Amino acid sequence: MVDYATLKFIWWLLLGVLLIGFAIMDGFDLGVGMLLPFIAKDDTERRIVINTVGPVWEGNQVWLILGGGAIFAAWPALYAASFSGFYLAMLLVLAALILRPVGFKFRSKMPSERWRGNWDWAIFFGGVVPSLVFGVAMGNLLRGVPYHFDSELRAAYAFGLLDLLNPFALLCGLVSVAMLITQGALFLAVKTEQPISVRAQGVSRVSALVWAALYVIAGLWLWKSGYGLMIESGDSPQGLPNPTAKIAIAQSGAWLANYSRWSCTMLAPACGIAAPLLIALFAKTRARMGLMLLSSLGIAGVIGSMGVSLFPFLLPSSSEPSHSLTVWDASSSERTLGIMLVATALFLPIVLAYTAWVYRVLRGPVTREYIEANRETSY
Repeated sequence: MVDYATLKFIWWLLLGVLLIGFAIMDGFDLGVGMLLPFIAKDDTERRIVINTVGPVWEGNQVWLILGGGAIFAAWPALYAASFSGFYLAMLLVLAALILRPVGFKFRSKMPSERWRGNWDWAIFFGGVVPSLVFGVAMGNLLRGVPYHFDSELRAAYAFGLLDLLNPFALLCGLVSVAMLITQGALFLAVKTEQPISVRAQGVSRVSALVWAALYVIAGLWLWKSGYGLMIESGDSPQGLPNPTAKIAIAQSGAWLANYSRWSCTMLAPACGIAAPLLIALFAKTRARMGLMLLSSLGIAGVIGSMGVSLFPFLLPSSSEPSHSLTVWDASSSERTLGIMLVATALFLPIVLAYTAWVYRVLRGPVTREYIEANRETSY
């Protein structure tokens, strides 16, 4: 019913949806973790902050699992190349993601102030490390990373963890951190009462301005960057996947080409800039849920602008541009993509419906009275 090229494009869109879903849903978890040691002034307030995400963080991790599974099944070449090349960075992220729930579980097991303070900082690092590393990874995708394939399509890498921490990638990491702090602060503004909610609104104003400023700087930095693709038989939309059967070159301004080709794509960077500016402007209003939705739109704009800029590239190679992985040459077979699309059409609505039901059940703020009445059962 759907031709091979269309299936590849649909799965490129679905991958973007899953990444955006993860950034929005697990993003406020990470943002709350980063704010924990600073926004709460006593132990009860810290417990309030933790319990805003305590019942939902595990469900939010589903988006990360879905994203990783989609890459594995739909884009096996991308999965193999990225998870091998970014192996140490992935281990660092996984260690931080493990540290965060351990902190949730163990923090309140002992009354010692030092014990709880140490776990507060563990939760902080469990939020800031993934936020930073994910942004750094996105920055390196836009720069391209040095790798190539041999005659048997085995990838060889010419970079290590420290090479990934280049200035532009670190700038993208800071964009990610500021963006998720904004999302976390607005979530706390919705899920808590004064004085925490007021502090959270103040934080969201500052972090949103930082987000907008850093995002604009990153865009200007990339103004004359990019890679251009010359379509060959092995890289045509209908062709069989073969990442070495094409010609690609480093090309000034290539990342801007898609915006001139499809003018509607300008909505993505426009949302990435306008949303945080509007949040900063209206941070003190009572429309807190509206501001969080606006923040989610801004996150979608930032990730969407990256996808538009890169298309059709998925993982550009700076050392051998012609070996870059693209939407057309890194996918699974037509049958695999078709079966996965049917499964996604059946199960993704269930995930969305269940998630909406959970948040409806758990609506309302976490209060000091609730924590004091449930000291033995709450985090």
